[in-house]
Amino acid sequence: MSQENMSQNTEVNEAATPTTGAFTLTKQDNGVAILSMDVPGESMNTLKAEFGDEISAMLDDIEQDNSIKGVVVISGKRNSFVAGADISMLAACKTAEDATAIAAGGQAVFDRIENMKATFVAAIHGPALGGGLELALACHYRVCTDAPSTQVGLPEVQLGLLPGSGGTQRLPRLIGIQQAMKMMLTGSPARAKQAKKYGIVDEVVPESVLRKVAEQFALKRKPEREAPQKGLMNKVLETTGPGRNMMFKKAREATFAKTKGNYPSPGYIIDVIETGINDGMKAGLKAEAEAFGKLVMTPESFQLRQIFFATTEMKKENGVEGVTPAKMKKVGVLGGGLMGGGIAFVTSTKAGVPVRIKDVRAEGIANAMKYSYDILNKKVKKRFIRNSEMQKQLALLTGTLDYSGYKDIDIVVEAVFEDLDLKQKMVADIEENCKETTIFASNTSSIPITQIAEKAARPENVIGLHYFSPVDKMPLAEVIAHDKTSDDVISSTVEFAKKQGKTPVVVKDGAGFYVNRILAPYMNEAANLILDGEPIEHIDKSLVKFGFPVGPVKLLDEVGIDVGTKIIPFLVEAFGERFTAPSAFDKVLSDGRKGKKNKKGFYDYEGKKPGKEVDESIYELLGLSPSSKLSEKEVAERCVLMMLNEAARCLDEGVIRNARDGDIGAIFGIGFPPFLGGPFRYMDTLGIKHVVARLNHYSTAVGDKFAPADVLVKMAESDKSFY
Repeated sequence: MSQENMSQNTEVNEAATPTTGAFTLTKQDNGVAILSMDVPGESMNTLKAEFGDEISAMLDDIEQDNSIKGVVVISGKRNSFVAGADISMLAACKTAEDATAIAAGGQAVFDRIENMKATFVAAIHGPALGGGLELALACHYRVCTDAPSTQVGLPEVQLGLLPGSGGTQRLPRLIGIQQAMKMMLTGSPARAKQAKKYGIVDEVVPESVLRKVAEQFALKRKPEREAPQKGLMNKVLETTGPGRNMMFKKAREATFAKTKGNYPSPGYIIDVIETGINDGMKAGLKAEAEAFGKLVMTPESFQLRQIFFATTEMKKENGVEGVTPAKMKKVGVLGGGLMGGGIAFVTSTKAGVPVRIKDVRAEGIANAMKYSYDILNKKVKKRFIRNSEMQKQLALLTGTLDYSGYKDIDIVVEAVFEDLDLKQKMVADIEENCKETTIFASNTSSIPITQIAEKAARPENVIGLHYFSPVDKMPLAEVIAHDKTSDDVISSTVEFAKKQGKTPVVVKDGAGFYVNRILAPYMNEAANLILDGEPIEHIDKSLVKFGFPVGPVKLLDEVGIDVGTKIIPFLVEAFGERFTAPSAFDKVLSDGRKGKKNKKGFYDYEGKKPGKEVDESIYELLGLSPSSKLSEKEVAERCVLMMLNEAARCLDEGVIRNARDGDIGAIFGIGFPPFLGGPFRYMDTLGIKHVVARLNHYSTAVGDKFAPADVLVKMAESDKSFY
């Protein structure tokens, strides 16, 4: 809340209870007390176990003061209500019982709020997530602002947990079981309008009147809410025994189909909701606290929490320590293709800065503009944003067929064809048409940045900024510095990528950089398995069961077989025979198979299930009669070991700065299973000796390409780990 909003109703006399902690209780003579939360020294409020005594003392005070008719729970922070519980406290839990006690403590405080004599109102501006929403759900009314930053949700599943302070019990009772279950199983937040539509909040108001409206609600009697189920089918499913049995059964089937049993928390969420609905709130809360305790101790939750800490850490870091980034106020994008359109979209919508798109064809510019329009228009139709907001964001995009409007541009992101001569020409053009400090960032996926900067007059301004497709969805960006890139340019590019909503990983220049370099041997091994006669579906299913979002062969079809194989010659030239791709790729490409984009690849894109089934003619083309000889585990192990081995080499060569960056790069760039923590954490879990033993086994059984990296052999000998 802003200072002026906090001091509304100036005619009301206020008396604040002095405090040195996170909470302040201000009593007013209109019968409403303001309970404000402001955790000292932190940009956002988080709930901590040690706040229990402080909040209990304030609730005692409220309970004993008969003049208090209502309480408004509000944040003293400008931009957030409560961003959730402080999950770092879970690291101190030695047993499931320790974690259960934390959940039970939170439940007790929120139960007390719900049962207070005074009417409690949550006044929400900014994020109210996890424990923040659970606090709001314990209040009798909820009012939120219409600000874009306001969102409510229970994202605990993304940390391998479940809501542990009553969320699994209160949300289904408030908005219906199916909608609540969907929010908890996906972890997706709801914006203000959605929250009102679902019934999570009672009113959506401008920020300027949030406190005033919340005070009006605080003077009301507690609500008697109607049953949340709308429509006959929902009533049958949610309020009858047979209906509920079928609903929970279907939810479990759908969840298992998606998670392949790799994530325990979704199953626990369904169990705990079902317990509460069938056996009552008290039984539900007990089951919730116990399930929370068990989940905290699972290896999956441990790894997912490490990812959270790693990304939080990375947000605070500059590209180069101690080097302050320059602000990018105007951006140029070269090329109006899919990548160019995506880069322009995240720059205008997330970073909120003007983008000038340059293409040689007017259609290219139109396509890039349409990319943004299509995404934003969908949001307008779903009422996530207003039409006026869409127009405001589209107004940040302009196009040009020459370099007009490029004089004052701070950074140019190049997204033209993968052709070295063309990219070098782009560098020369930008140096001629832009200011001396303009950064040239290439979105190349395969050409070393050193080569792109080879003929540059100002090589210190040239850097790689490699996005992943589709740009609006994939969270990673690789920032690639060559040996002449200045520290200022590195820091400024990293900060620019963060402003676009990306998690940037700084990597050293070289063929394939990091992500594509570790992906190539994994994909090559999948191709080798096809040539060994393993059925394509068997290979893909094995890796999906292992935890990847899609199998390697399907991924190649999605990316484009021509694009996916383009990097191989660069890797062979740089690193030798171990990157040589199977000749099968040449046969597939010469047959005109590019994958999904031209509806001809390893999968069949005709008929009723396009892209779902393998195109059987591929076996005839390759002269194969497929027959499964290896188990799912062996297929997955062979492909994944190739990736792990290469990741270890990348760290040893300084391609990535540390194991943490390598894990985040693999998870966010190619979907390495998050519950395994990334390649380096996974190797630590397996044990380096085990990894080396398995590589040696395949080196003997299959070929030298499996020979373990020297760094792994040394680590195994000295019993070391990456973390």
